[in-house]
Amino acid sequence: MNTDIKKDIDALIEHFWKRGYMTVSRKFGTYLPEPSRVGGYEVDVIARYKNSYAIGIILKESDFVNLNRIKEKIIYLASRKTRYSNKSVNLYIGVSSLNFFKTKQIVSELPENLRKNIIVIQLFENEKPPIKENREQSELLFS
Repeated sequence: MNTDIKKDIDALIEHFWKRGYMTVSRKFGTYLPEPSRVGGYEVDVIARYKNSYAIGIILKESDFVNLNRIKEKIIYLASRKTRYSNKSVNLYIGVSSLNFFKTKQIVSELPENLRKNIIVIQLFENEKPPIKENREQSELLFS
């Protein structure tokens, strides 16, 4: 298991949580099942908010070698609808800051009915600040 991919998936799930989604399945999860393939494409997260669903994918640097393949994947996943209610499924795309504008360019070339289902998220590294080893002694305020 690659820890960078796991961190990216965790960051994408945080964006889902901020928008009120509950995670149904995810890759590299401890307690949740791994999502099944959607039309032959691997997805990283499937989430649910009331009666609407969302698919989350992470695009890595190696995915940008073949832009036509990415475009096909985005078009297919963004055009998904729920089985019984026929509601559109949102597609969340997590990318690094280096590929953010490339992804936005690809999405801007798509038809309007697909663009409204796509949300591109720029993933940042959430690094914790290092702990100071030499803590300075401060004055005692209370005894």
